[in-house]
Amino acid sequence: MNASRPYYVQAGPLAVRLNSIFGRLARFGVSLAGTAELSVRGRTSGAMQRIPVNPHTYEGAQYLVSARGHSQWVRNMRVAGGGELRVGRKVRTFTATEITDPVEQAAILRAYLEKWGWEVNRFFQGVTAKSSDAELRAAAGDHPVFRITVSP
Repeated sequence: MNASRPYYVQAGPLAVRLNSIFGRLARFGVSLAGTAELSVRGRTSGAMQRIPVNPHTYEGAQYLVSARGHSQWVRNMRVAGGGELRVGRKVRTFTATEITDPVEQAAILRAYLEKWGWEVNRFFQGVTAKSSDAELRAAAGDHPVFRITVSP
């Protein structure tokens, strides 16, 4: 990761369109392969920003991984400290803690790629679930991971 320019793969027009469709489906209760709609307060606008995400459970805890890197939702999450996940009428409010330990991140990324690699491998620059621990640790700085704690 370049400190002056963090890794980020911006969504193209087709991806924006698909995200809109998947987000709308989640809002209406249709979760494709476990997707949910993330709502997080914008760091400058204050308005809720929405995007479909792939919540991931690892060793009993839930995580959000940014496959595209240091995206807008990641930057908003760092400021907001939490948000909401929605599938239909079920809305789960949560707080988020960013995981910064590369060893812990690498383990979560491996499990995430085992489940979601078919969809997100292209954003990981050749790193896959079968990559070495060292390769996953090296990629960890480019793919922020948040542990989420759902509010009762």
